[in-house]
This record gives sequence, structure tokens and C-alpha cells, in this order.
Amino acid sequence: MIRIVKGNQAVCAQFVKELKERVHENDRRADSAVAEIIENVRQNGDTAIRQYAEKFDGWCPESLELSIEEAKEMMKECNPKFLAALERAAENIRNFHMRQKQQSRIDTTPEGIIMGQRVRGLKRVGVYVPGGTAAYPSSVLMNTIPAKVAEVGEIVMVTPPGRNGAPDPNIMAAAVIAGADRIFLIGGAQAVAGLAFGTESIPRVDKIVGPGNIFVATAKKQLYGTVDIDMIAGPSEILVMADKTAKPNYLAADLMSQAEHDVMASAILLTTSEKVAKETAEEIEKQMQNLSRKEIIEKSIQDFGAILVCENKEQMIEFANELAPEHLEVCCENPFEYIGKLDNAGSLFLGNYSPEPLGDYYAGANHVLPTSGTARFFSPLSVDTFLKKESFIYYPKNELLKAADDIICLAEIEELTAHANAIAIRKEMN
Repeated sequence: MIRIVKGNQAVCAQFVKELKERVHENDRRADSAVAEIIENVRQNGDTAIRQYAEKFDGWCPESLELSIEEAKEMMKECNPKFLAALERAAENIRNFHMRQKQQSRIDTTPEGIIMGQRVRGLKRVGVYVPGGTAAYPSSVLMNTIPAKVAEVGEIVMVTPPGRNGAPDPNIMAAAVIAGADRIFLIGGAQAVAGLAFGTESIPRVDKIVGPGNIFVATAKKQLYGTVDIDMIAGPSEILVMADKTAKPNYLAADLMSQAEHDVMASAILLTTSEKVAKETAEEIEKQMQNLSRKEIIEKSIQDFGAILVCENKEQMIEFANELAPEHLEVCCENPFEYIGKLDNAGSLFLGNYSPEPLGDYYAGANHVLPTSGTARFFSPLSVDTFLKKESFIYYPKNELLKAADDIICLAEIEELTAHANAIAIRKEMN
């Protein structure tokens, strides 16, 4: 049974501490093993990747790369209803992200000064896609489509093949629909390292995005600087805010929709109603019995789940901002009044009919969101994730001379005399 406690500042602080500690414990466990894999791949390229494929997956394909034509052929194995749903979801995601596009700009003044910013997509991006029991076609769409909208030059997808030697056809379908340019059948920390350094077969990328297990996440973290990354993703989280008008059967279902991801996932309900708290706990026990991942849900809710009964909606808002959850549902009478008050959440889901899975699969907003409290300063994956910006400056001679004394003054205060000299020499000669 999920625990029900009276909410207060100490309880909230304890939850924040527990959620952060579960991530750090995993990091320490994986650090040394991942560092060894990265160094081996850096030095030995494809040879190291093949060795790790044999070691961890039990085999390695003859060719690491699968052609787009082969991926298209595999789509014939997919359920037509699934393909149609995937196409509709892709269209929603594409439409949402098209509105995030930025334009390059040039600003001029009557005096002839020209300044501006060039905005372009990155040259090459790597998308990591998990395999096995965590094969999610929806994540392929969410990571690849924004890169395509940003006009990334080449999108390279890596995903481990199944035990039968073939990749998941549903993943291949998503890759084709989203617009991946190349596909490699490799996984794990070795795949991340291959993308970061480049190997005989795998091209070096500028940025790596996409979810993965603790070893994949740790590899991304350790390689940050050699290559850019989207974010360090921790276990999934959902926080639901509910008043007395909320429906306990909906609340229970939504909490478990995230708890089923992982035994370390977090599912928390904040409510101002003791009746709603009690009935939601009962609904969780009832609905759980019919779910395929019952054991995972049970463990997750027992260790990292809770129902906090708050005194008022202001306390709920305060707790939510402190927890900074990945997903935040507002199941309250007037959910829109909370938009300007909830500052720290990966994504908001407003009302009783906007459950978290709507965002995971279909609505169009990205489901790659900051976790572990990092929603305080990180944003969801977006078109911006795949852009590079360069500024440019042009000053005519007269305008530089007008500014010369100010620049020299600032440089001399910082004791950077060579900076001052670069201006002064132009002033002296004109």
C-alpha cells in the first residue's frame, strides 16, 4: 500500500533528498566500468565495440550498419494500425516543433554598424535508442523529429539488436518515419563512445541525445565536453496535484503509468483532500492486480511513492516547485490558474483528460524531459537542442574610433594591455 502522510516542509525535503540519492548511488556503481569501456573504444574503435557486443549481448552482427532500405523492408512486419498511429503522432510532434524554429538575423544602424546571429542545425547528431524490454518507438520520434526540423546535416541512430540478431521492427519503423539517415546495430556505453570519438565504421557526431540505462547515461556524462549531450536522465518521475474534484481512479492510473517504468521510478500525489488520498490508495491496489508490470509498480511505489495530504493549494504549489518533477499533472478544478505559479516542471499536464501518456506518445510536446529535480534549470528537448548559434560583428572605421577610448579604458582596468593595444594602434594610425 502506498504511504499516506501529512505534508510539511520536512517531508518535502526528505523526498527531494531520497530522489537525488537514488541517482547518485547508481552513478557511483557505473563510473569505473564505463570509464574503462570509453577508453577501450577510444583506442581500439570497432574492435572494442565488437568485443563488448559479444560480451554483453552474446553476439555481434557482421555489419554494424543497417541500411535505410533494410529498415523500410522491416516495416512490413509491423501492425498497420501501429504504423498509422505512429504517422499521426509524428505529424503532431513535427507541427509542435516547427513553431520552435529560429531564424538567423542581421541588425544594422544608420552609422553602418552591422551585427547579427547565424542559426544553423548541427552537422551530425547521434540518437541513442534502447533495445530489449525498453524499446520505445515513441522516443525515436521525440529525439529525431526535432533534429530534422532543426535541419541537422545527418542523424545517426544507434540501437542494440535483439537476441535473434535483428533489430525491433517497430523501432525501425519509427526511425524511417522520423527521418534517421543512418542506423547502427550497437548499444550500451560502447555505442555512446563510438559516436563521441568516431570509429572505422561509425561517424563522429557533435551531439548525442536519447535515453538509456545507467551505463549509457554515465557514458554520456563522462563524454560531455568531447561531445555535447542533451541531459543526464535519471529514473522517471510523476507528481500529481489534485483537489477534491479529482477522480481517484484516474489519479491511481496516472501514478502507475510512471511507476511501471522502473523500480526506481517515483510517483507522488499531492492533494488537499484526505478522502481523495484514501480512495486513490485503494484504487492503486485494485488496478495494480491487472497490470503486466505489477511487481515493478509495487516496488517503485513502496520505495519512492507517496501521497502527501496538504493544507491548501498554496502548499501544493510550494512542494511541486521544490520537487521540480519530470511530469506534473494538475487535476484541479481550474488547472489553468496554476500555469504561472508552477515554475519547476519538465512538462505540465492540465486537467483530468490530459494524462501523462498523452504527452508521452501523441500530443506533440516533447517527452524527453529533465529529471531528478533538474527541471529547476533544464528545459525539455526541443529544436534548440540541435542548433548552433554564431554571432558576427562589423564596425566601420569611424564607429570603431568613436568607441576606442571606452574600449581602451575597460581593457586597462582589467590589465589586459594587449587588448587595449589592438584598439589604440588603430586610433593612432587614423
